[in-house]
Amino acid sequence: MSHAELAAGVWRIERSRLVGAAAKLLRDLDEAEDCAQDALMAALDTWPRDGQPDNPAAWLMTTTRHKALDRLRRRAMLDREHEALAADDEAAQTHVVPDFVDHLDAARDQAEIGDELLRLIFIACHPVLPREAQVALTLRLLGGLETAEIARAFLVPEATVAQRIVRAKKALNGQAFELPGAGERQQRLAAVLAVVYLIFNEGHSAGSGAQLLRPALCDEALRLARQLQHLLPAEAEVHGLAALLEIQASRLPARLDAQGRPVLLPDQDRRRWDRLLIQRGLQALELALERAAPDGGAGPYTLQAAIAACHARAARPEDTDWAAIVAGYDRLLALNPSPVIALNRAVAVSFAAGPAAALPLLDALAADPQLKRYPFLAGAQADVLERLGRFTEAREAYQRAAELTENEAQRELLLARARRLAS
Repeated sequence: MSHAELAAGVWRIERSRLVGAAAKLLRDLDEAEDCAQDALMAALDTWPRDGQPDNPAAWLMTTTRHKALDRLRRRAMLDREHEALAADDEAAQTHVVPDFVDHLDAARDQAEIGDELLRLIFIACHPVLPREAQVALTLRLLGGLETAEIARAFLVPEATVAQRIVRAKKALNGQAFELPGAGERQQRLAAVLAVVYLIFNEGHSAGSGAQLLRPALCDEALRLARQLQHLLPAEAEVHGLAALLEIQASRLPARLDAQGRPVLLPDQDRRRWDRLLIQRGLQALELALERAAPDGGAGPYTLQAAIAACHARAARPEDTDWAAIVAGYDRLLALNPSPVIALNRAVAVSFAAGPAAALPLLDALAADPQLKRYPFLAGAQADVLERLGRFTEAREAYQRAAELTENEAQRELLLARARRLAS
């Protein structure tokens, strides 16, 4: 691997933390992103000439902070606030510019890097922003999801998401970029959980590209969920989300075959499921249920975790308690009447009561404008039609689902099933 490839790879992983560190200093997200980009350009210029640093992530972090401090100094000079800047520098010791690598305490910097990301999530979920903008901005800043991918997650046009992000950045300029106190954390928690959930979903089933999985996103979401458990141990839904992600992540090793092709849940080798992650997930689910409000019952992430647990506890596909899963989706729909949840419920009905019972539910959902171009609806219709022996219609539905998906691995799976029915 060349120095340039290494720099770009490390930068992609650390980008969100770099932006978070710069934003803390500058209180301007656009400038913070520019500083992170400048750090990458510095690495691309310096590393091939001087060699790779011992700690590339720490080098990028230090460089990003230096770029941010340079911008602060230029601001102060333009505003003729030299005395105020000198006082601030003396207090914060920001006038001391350390050598890039030689004087770094790597362990300390790594701990700070870990804190930056969680701080950035809570900052971007600021109450001055509407919920949709909170989630869209945070997903973008984390660096794993592009605007088009966020739009697919929300089932809205890409231009809508782009506008939300631009407006959110403007609204946050000048705000204090610090981890909020306990009271404010509670106000922002729902948006923070939604962000972590969507990050994991994109890693678990990538919306576009050649690969079905993006394991780095799943790992990042898991890490954040575990951090939130330590930060907010009394919150039931924090444990519910952690439980859901642990259990879903346990199936990742079995989701691809030896050739890298997707393997559907009924066909997965359950011996490849990670039992440690399942155990962690079930323990987190117990904590969530213990902390759930007696009057309000379990929240949406806890309910989804309970559904995932039905799969995790089944040694074989035929052992799955589909009736319990349908009941779980009924409770989930009562809390959140989402068309995607209704689609998942219809799929569960197809296994609990048979494909004939599910087909009218799926056909009704096809009229929902949010699902008009949703490939998983067409895929579910195809599966149910195939199980009913209506092969011509099933083949057409598989082809329609393949046309709608932007993920190459999913598309090839759907087209393979269509070709099988044609023969």
